Amino acid sequence: MQFFAPFTQMLTDTMGPLGPVIALAALGLLLVLSVLPMFLRKNVDPLDKLREVARGSAARSGSEQQQALRLGSGKDKLEKFAGFLEPQSEVEMTDARLKMTRAGYRSPNAVRTFHAIQFGLGLSMLFLGVVYAFYSAQGGEVSTTKMIVSVLLPGGAGYYLPKYWVERRVQSRQQEIQNGFPDALDLLLVCVEAGQSLDQGIIRVSKELQAGYPALAEEFGLVAYEIKAGKEKTQVLRAFGERSGVQDVNSFVTVMIQSQTFGTSIAEALRVYAGDMRDKRVMRAEEAANKIPTKMTLGTMMFTVPPLLIILVGPSVNDMLTTFATLNM
Repeated sequence: MQFFAPFTQMLTDTMGPLGPVIALAALGLLLVLSVLPMFLRKNVDPLDKLREVARGSAARSGSEQQQALRLGSGKDKLEKFAGFLEPQSEVEMTDARLKMTRAGYRSPNAVRTFHAIQFGLGLSMLFLGVVYAFYSAQGGEVSTTKMIVSVLLPGGAGYYLPKYWVERRVQSRQQEIQNGFPDALDLLLVCVEAGQSLDQGIIRVSKELQAGYPALAEEFGLVAYEIKAGKEKTQVLRAFGERSGVQDVNSFVTVMIQSQTFGTSIAEALRVYAGDMRDKRVMRAEEAANKIPTKMTLGTMMFTVPPLLIILVGPSVNDMLTTFATLNM
């Protein structure tokens, strides 16, 4: 212990009472960062290879399915970190890809890039918090609570900021799709009644909605491309409803699939469903308008009642204070 006493005293004089703790935290972070590449470059155990060969074709098919979770072109710099940056199970990977797709990020490496940004931004903000705590400790005495908050709060904010951004993107796109869907159905109904097929109508709708509702236009354009590529129309429509995450779109997909299955008129189904969508949009607008008085109540109470009380009660309070001061004299 006598050997470490000079170092402890130097750290305490330089960074304050928490100097040794900060030094140990920085040393631990450096050790973690130095060991991390060794784990990422971990070689495959020969015994594991022998076990994979012994399992037979069933194990090989499962291995191929696991490798199929990660789509890469070989040019992505983060591909070698895929096992560290991506979910390992198929269910989690599918959910992560679906969320990124709903947010508008359709790249095969979107999940990997998201986790890389989340991890890098969290470490960067954590490092900035350590630097800020170091300079704060030099200026004077700093409490332990303030030191911990200064370090952990930026790190947590940096880690959760990309997740918050993606969630907001998903909500924004779903709101845009929901608002523009009645207009898209009206345009699609006009195209079908004019003699065009459903595929041609979808292409035309995707072009017409580009200026007003780009997210919805992108979804319709993707549907048109998948149909041109030869995919089954039922599968394409179901994928459209799953990507959007909007209940109105899922109901529309169900109506179109049933109409195609039972051979009923697509124009008649579109006419009925488009009318329902317009009514629902009017109902949503009325609901938002009815919420306005309730939302304004708090603002009215905060910005109207206090000035009114000052105007009405203020002169009386002033007169009372003046009277009491006169009586005391």
